[in-house]
Amino acid sequence: MFGICLDHVREMRPHIHCITNYVTANDCANILLACGGSPIMADCPLESAEITALCDGLLLNTGTLNPDKLSAMKLSGMTANTLHHPVVLDPVGAGASGFRTDSVRNLLKEIRVDVIRANLSEIKALFCHETSSHGVDAVSSDVITEKNLPEMAEYLKSIAGIAGTVIAVTGQIDIITDGNQAFCIRNGCSVMQSVTGSGCQLSALTAAFLTANPEQILLSAAAAVCAMGICGQTALAHLLPYEGNASFRNRIIDAVYHLDASALDQQADYIIL
Repeated sequence: MFGICLDHVREMRPHIHCITNYVTANDCANILLACGGSPIMADCPLESAEITALCDGLLLNTGTLNPDKLSAMKLSGMTANTLHHPVVLDPVGAGASGFRTDSVRNLLKEIRVDVIRANLSEIKALFCHETSSHGVDAVSSDVITEKNLPEMAEYLKSIAGIAGTVIAVTGQIDIITDGNQAFCIRNGCSVMQSVTGSGCQLSALTAAFLTANPEQILLSAAAAVCAMGICGQTALAHLLPYEGNASFRNRIIDAVYHLDASALDQQADYIIL
């Protein structure tokens, strides 16, 4: 079921315009190349809309936000909407500052977003006005576990229904929902939390999957999350005893490069609620 989404990415080789943060821009570009996509990074408002028009999909990442970048995001988002290009939003650090939180909320008012890929703390800050974040990571109380999984699936379904978009919340267990169905995914490993930008990479991967499968928004988002988790597991399995998180990051990208549809379907670990 998920494998065909990856095949479509390899066949289409979508061009993705990434307005992302300077911490992880290189990793986002490389993971797009590894999955078969083609990245373009342009965050100047003087050219952002023009670049968006040349591409097939758009990623907006608020990790290192400033007024110029915010203007570029608005211009590119409106252009993508006009051209019916898919848009993925990664509201990195929403809740960490008033400027960042208000900026993301305004983006959601002005731009139609197909997928929001975030952690639970960011989603709560945006839609429930519950600010407990102290940075870009989810706080310890915002963890999806086997015990609270059914409750959290219903909670996120309600938010997705109100927002009118697919919500992809990643963490110990991932939940991807369009308000009706929720894919609950158990792929991945804890070491992924030690790599700066693994979430940013996933958002870029999601943009590629969505762009190549525009009629299957929920399925393609779930496929991207499964793919990233599987590649994290593969990277860990190949990590040598003396290697650490830097090698692990590179091995994730290598695993994405070598991932095929069969492995994605066979190793995907999920239920639907």
